[in-house]
Amino acid sequence: MGRILRGLAGDGNLRVVAADTTDVVEEARLRHGLSPTATAALGRAMTGALLLAQLLLKTPKERLTLRIEGAGPLGGLVAEADAFGHVRGYVKNPKAEAPLREDGKLNVGELLGPGVLRVDRSLPNGEIYTSTVPLVSGEIAEDLAHYLWQSEQIPSAVLLGVRVHGEGEVEVAGGVAVQVMPGAPEEVVARLEANLAGVQGLTPLLKEKGLEGTLEAIFQGLGYTPTDLRALGYAQNEIPVRFQCRCSREKALEALVFFTPEEREDMIVEDGGAEVVCHWCGEVYRLSPEEIRSLVAEVRCPDCGALWLYPRADGSVFRIEGEACRCGRKVEIPSERRAEA
Repeated sequence: MGRILRGLAGDGNLRVVAADTTDVVEEARLRHGLSPTATAALGRAMTGALLLAQLLLKTPKERLTLRIEGAGPLGGLVAEADAFGHVRGYVKNPKAEAPLREDGKLNVGELLGPGVLRVDRSLPNGEIYTSTVPLVSGEIAEDLAHYLWQSEQIPSAVLLGVRVHGEGEVEVAGGVAVQVMPGAPEEVVARLEANLAGVQGLTPLLKEKGLEGTLEAIFQGLGYTPTDLRALGYAQNEIPVRFQCRCSREKALEALVFFTPEEREDMIVEDGGAEVVCHWCGEVYRLSPEEIRSLVAEVRCPDCGALWLYPRADGSVFRIEGEACRCGRKVEIPSERRAEA
């Protein structure tokens, strides 16, 4: 299990968030069967999502999602986190690889290629606030710092690192984000910049000194002070980090409602059921014929078969947006079902 630390430095002029994500990145590697460079890419993105969630999210019900769409062989990636240290993510092409950089490091930038970074913040009222910026380097840390400045007007520094060894196992992974508060004295910013210029790599620091020692090194002369997280209910004075997906057997079954009844019957006849794989975590759900045939309550377009309405087990209802179906027919819900919609 990983962990998140928070604190202040430079007499309160620097806001600091740091994370050790070694265990959750290794879990992601195993769940998705990632290549070494894909592991580094997703690991950095998951770590970055955790750091930004601490910096940007305002309420417990919010979530933050990073989406990187690139022209490289990875095809893009997605990472989602909340303020409680829960994170999940996936890449489009988990086996994709790229040659090492000239310095011998994993070439995440080439694996992603040119593209864009999109940051979605899911608000408590269900709205999604989205910002998109072009990728600066594709190495993710620089891209997140660029996003914070361009979209949030927050001058920041972001350090991310994933080191693999052996057959691709994650040896160490983590990150540090520093937010410069408004009105920070020039000497504080100059000292921070000098300290960061002296960091030869985040993963060597994490491997040698651990998370606390890494923060002491980065904020030498700036008086780093950890935040007392016990006041927020964290007895160990740190926020635990877990790879946690929101999939379930019920959601897997619900995904089949978007197939027509005839297509679902074909699944039963040809395969004896259905197999649904969660793209977020790789969990496999094998659904029986009885479960599949229980999906009989939906309302569909009589012309094209598109799903119009489906009552969920939790009492909520899926309903097509707008008054027209994708085929152009007017959406007409039977009177006995309108109350559900």
